[in-house]
Amino acid sequence: MHILVLAPHTDDGEFGCGGTIARFVDEGHEVHYVAFSAAENAVPPDRPPDILRTEVMEATAILGIRRDHVQVLKFEVRTFPTFRQEILQVMVDLAANLQPDMVFVPNSADTHQDHQTISSEGFRAFKKTSIMGYELPWNNLTFTTTGFIVLDDEQVEKKIQALRCYRSQSDRPYATAEFVRSLASVRGTQIGLKYAEAFEVIRTIRKGTQSARFVD
Repeated sequence: MHILVLAPHTDDGEFGCGGTIARFVDEGHEVHYVAFSAAENAVPPDRPPDILRTEVMEATAILGIRRDHVQVLKFEVRTFPTFRQEILQVMVDLAANLQPDMVFVPNSADTHQDHQTISSEGFRAFKKTSIMGYELPWNNLTFTTTGFIVLDDEQVEKKIQALRCYRSQSDRPYATAEFVRSLASVRGTQIGLKYAEAFEVIRTIRKGTQSARFVD
C-alpha cells in the first residue's frame, strides 16, 4: 500500500500515528510524510528558526520513512484557514501524484485551527481514499475511537525515539516516554491487547486485495 501522513506541523504525524508509521514500514508499505509548516514563528528564540526542519528529518528516519518521501512546506503556523484553497490544491496534487491507498489526518474534532483545516480539506481532496483521523489528546474535547491499529513493543519504542528528536519541543508534558507509552497502553486495553493507536475512521474504501482490517 501507499500511505500518506499529513501533518499540519512537524511532529504532529509522529505524535498522532508514529507507531502506526513504524508498523507500516515494517510491513513493507511505502509511507510518505508531508508537514505543512515547520512553525518557524513559534520556535523558541534561543533556537535556529529552521530547527524543526532538521528535527523532522531525524524523527521520520527513525520511523523508517525514506528521506525523499518527506516534505516540509512553508505555510505559517496558525494561519491555515486563510490559505485554505492553497492547501487544498497541495492535497489535490498529492492525490494525483501519489495515489495513496490510505491517508492520515488530524481527527475531525481537533480544536486547533490549522489541524481543522488539514482535516477538512483532506476529506475534500482524497475522495477515493481511505482516511483515518489521528489522535492528539491535548487538542480534543472528544475523540471517536472507531479504528485501532495494534502495535508491538518495538513500534512504540520507535515512536518514543522519534519524538525525542524534537529537542526544541521537549518541554511539553505530552512529549515524554511515559505519556506516549501510557496512551498506547490505554488504547491497547480498549481492544484487549497491550498497545495500539486509536483513530477516527473518517472514510474506508477497500480496493482490490487490500485488507479491510484495522485491528489484527
